[in-house]
Amino acid sequence: PGGTTRSFEVTVYTSPGPTCGTFSRLWINLIGSQGQTPPSSVNKGNHHLLPGSACPIQVRANGPLGHVVLVRLRLEAQTGFPNLDWHCNRVEVRRLAEGLGLGPEDTETQVFLCDRWLQTADGDVELRSGKLCLLKDETEEKLKQHRVKQLQQQQQLIRWRVFADGAPQCVDLKSLSELGPNLSYKHKSPEINLHYLRGFMGRAEAWTSFTELEKLFAHSGHQNSTARFVKTHWMEDWYFGYQCLNGCNPLMLHQIRLLPPKLSITSDMLRPFLPEGSSLEQELQKGTIYLLDYEVLDGIPANVINGKKTYLAAPLCLLHLNQQGQLVPIAIQLQQTPGPQNPVFLPSDPGCDWLLAKIWVHNSDFHCHQLSSHYLRTHMLGELWCMATLRQLPDVHPLHQLLMPHIRTSLQINFQARMSLLAPDGVFDKAVGIGLDALPVFLNRASHRISYRSLCVPDDVSDRGVDKLPQSFYAQDALRIWDVLYRFVLSWVGLYYSKDEDVKQDSELQHWITDINTHSFTLRFPQSLRSQAEVSQFVTMIIYSCSALHAAVNFSQLDFALWMPNCPASMLRPSPQVKEALMEDDILSFLPDVNSTCRVLMSLRLLSQPTVDFVPLCHYKETVFRDGAHLRLVEEVQAELKDISNTISKRNSQLPLPYPYLCPGSIENSVAI
Repeated sequence: PGGTTRSFEVTVYTSPGPTCGTFSRLWINLIGSQGQTPPSSVNKGNHHLLPGSACPIQVRANGPLGHVVLVRLRLEAQTGFPNLDWHCNRVEVRRLAEGLGLGPEDTETQVFLCDRWLQTADGDVELRSGKLCLLKDETEEKLKQHRVKQLQQQQQLIRWRVFADGAPQCVDLKSLSELGPNLSYKHKSPEINLHYLRGFMGRAEAWTSFTELEKLFAHSGHQNSTARFVKTHWMEDWYFGYQCLNGCNPLMLHQIRLLPPKLSITSDMLRPFLPEGSSLEQELQKGTIYLLDYEVLDGIPANVINGKKTYLAAPLCLLHLNQQGQLVPIAIQLQQTPGPQNPVFLPSDPGCDWLLAKIWVHNSDFHCHQLSSHYLRTHMLGELWCMATLRQLPDVHPLHQLLMPHIRTSLQINFQARMSLLAPDGVFDKAVGIGLDALPVFLNRASHRISYRSLCVPDDVSDRGVDKLPQSFYAQDALRIWDVLYRFVLSWVGLYYSKDEDVKQDSELQHWITDINTHSFTLRFPQSLRSQAEVSQFVTMIIYSCSALHAAVNFSQLDFALWMPNCPASMLRPSPQVKEALMEDDILSFLPDVNSTCRVLMSLRLLSQPTVDFVPLCHYKETVFRDGAHLRLVEEVQAELKDISNTISKRNSQLPLPYPYLCPGSIENSVAI
């Protein structure tokens, strides 16, 4: 329609944020199905690209244009003025009937959404109008080409790099500025008090007494009620089991029906710790026996800290669900190979021997928590999913828009981690038992041990047998959140894929899952996605891992580590080869030095603080979530998450030690710290 109509009223909207405006000159072309207009300057005369402004302009075509399919924008720096980025909200285009007023059929306004930063270095940027859609629903050849061109540009910008052989790959960047303004963010950290920790950096020696440790705790941990609870109960067996379920690493514990052959125990050894008249075989059959197995650490070389060699163990720890509903440890073997120099420690051993064995388990758990449950499963995988999404799903793909708010931040935060925490002189180099040399070895092994099932909450908690345990608050809350997220994602998927066949035929989606598989190496995800349910499960797994799982393993870590013996980051003596009736002072000689203790606590304090501008789970700033169908789904999921928050708050008010980490109101939408 309107082959003769060559005149358009165009309005360019700048987003309202205080820094969204620019001094640069903006050029605009309209690209139609039959031709395009010459470039027109938008901000001339009294029109400026100010925050929250609307700049109207009339654009004329010299020849046939057809209907407008794309708007092309280009920023040009102005001599003498700073070259500032510009945040464009949208461009609206209305056709004017030539030489007449407007007829009712001509008044329809097309909206070309932008909602992102533009820079002079971007050159030509093309915006499209209309709704999100799959490739099969594109009717216009120019829009199909636009999708392909966008992905080709992204693939040149977002390139893969190996960080550790056999582990998921990361983004290839030399500096953060290469990410550009749309993939980077400024996080405002709250004021963090490191005053009582910083002054210990010069003390490269062991703690002289538990009294000294208590004095440090009195100043650095006194305001933290969870840490105070941990310090009071950390030596008690019931608390050890509770922490396996609800501490900062609730992913290791699993139920067993057969004893691992590497664990050299007999039924007689354990009889005193089981109900009267029962046996180990009967308890295994009943499903009351659980295992922690840290074999991923076996043979990994340990770090040198303050010029001193440190040591790693690879424990096996057997736990029993007793008749009071408590999970208690009943046997600990500190290395994987049974033998006379690898004794099995029991609750009946002298107090300090049994306590030291549990401390060794906590030390092994520290490494598996930090590097596998936290860094690998939320940070590294978030980056993998983000890169594949940017490279294979164009902006207009509905899953690109749903996923990006949950994964966009992973590129920046991980680059910063590789430049600081995981770099020479960073905390892993200076204060953690697994140092920089061993890091790639560990990440390779840990990647081999993660399955797709273990990343999907319902499969994971039932496979590990922790879903029915009375005090398994992580598992209970995780299942609730997974269920709500899954139904949200399934409804979103249903808006665009009307049948399973649409999923199979979405070539962009299949390239996406292939890219994920290719660059995750040993981690095996589905090779293709064949149904609405499969896509929904996969997308839910991504959103859950980058929001709720990250909240559970990140924001909890300081609470359980402030009392250092409960979570030591390194051990300065080898694991004991005999039971030798240790004294309290002997235990201190195993624990980290003063300065490395404080260095780890300073890092955990920084990592455990939500940012000031934190976005809660399923809250979205992006314009695309504000339209009819999308808005309805967002309002529904937010209401359901609010119900979960209320349920968790009510339960927590009755617990001696609350479990707050999966309360939806305090779950960040993405991995942003």
